[in-house]
Amino acid sequence: MTKSQSVAANLAVLFTCIGRRVSLLNSFRRAARQLKVNASFFGTDTTELSPALQLCDKGFLVKPVAHADYTSELLSIVKRNQIKLLVPTVDLDLKVLAQNKPKFAAMGCCVLISAPDVVDICQDKRKTYRFLLKNGFDTPVTLSVRSALSQKKLNWPCFLKPWDGYASRGNAVVNNRKELLFFAKRIPNPICQEFIKGTEHTCDVYVDFSMKVRCVVPRKRIEVRAGEVSKGQVVKHPDIMSKAARLVETLGAGPGVITLQLFLTRDNRVKFIEINPRFGGGVPLAIKAGANFPKWILQGVLASKTNIRFDGFKDNLIMLRYDDEVWL
Repeated sequence: MTKSQSVAANLAVLFTCIGRRVSLLNSFRRAARQLKVNASFFGTDTTELSPALQLCDKGFLVKPVAHADYTSELLSIVKRNQIKLLVPTVDLDLKVLAQNKPKFAAMGCCVLISAPDVVDICQDKRKTYRFLLKNGFDTPVTLSVRSALSQKKLNWPCFLKPWDGYASRGNAVVNNRKELLFFAKRIPNPICQEFIKGTEHTCDVYVDFSMKVRCVVPRKRIEVRAGEVSKGQVVKHPDIMSKAARLVETLGAGPGVITLQLFLTRDNRVKFIEINPRFGGGVPLAIKAGANFPKWILQGVLASKTNIRFDGFKDNLIMLRYDDEVWL
């Protein structure tokens, strides 16, 4: 038996904060079957009433991310179950996982997470703006509320959001100074951003374990619900793809899937607005289109060769999402 086969016989994968990520879990299961890998899939959450947790081979209840025992609980789960790959699914624990990545590596577990400084740039939208500006990427003008209010003239409307927010929580469009003052008192840690007219896109950017960008899938956001795409379409746009690849390479993000959000304006300018160093909620569309991220990730863990084309996915595929049920 080869070393790769030995690892494959005991491949255990852990998803943290797994919540509603049923489709992502199932896509990893399919990938394991395609690779003929004997794999087990585990998940963690803070409540038993987590749909995806019910569908794992085994689920674990853990303390909230902010609790002092969160990391030690994860390390204990990894050690007891010989976890080889840990996959974060939301923003909540990215920072703590990045900071503690060496502890997991010492147990033989690869955490699919970027370096702590990269996560910090992504999760602080003020730092995201400065990074994009410094490296020549087009992005909406972003100001503190104080700076915005000190401007003699602002182009209305403006967009308010928390600099440390996620999932579109606390976002608001304001049309004048009165509304800016009103919402600035109600949105925690607000920043004021130029309002961009155009079509919003998400890009799924795959970075392999040698930190090389291998594939970029742009997805047009047709309809969004609670910050997550509910209707989307793959759009094979060369300019978006090349700029997204350059952005992720410049940032040094990865390994794994890095999710970028951007606007394509009416005059075809690509304006980046956010970087998320994790799987996006709409990633099932990219996977279905042929960008088999779970398969490539498992191959990376197993040190197997991957055959990846940068643009090797189906164009124009549309995803229409709906709710399903888990019965207990």
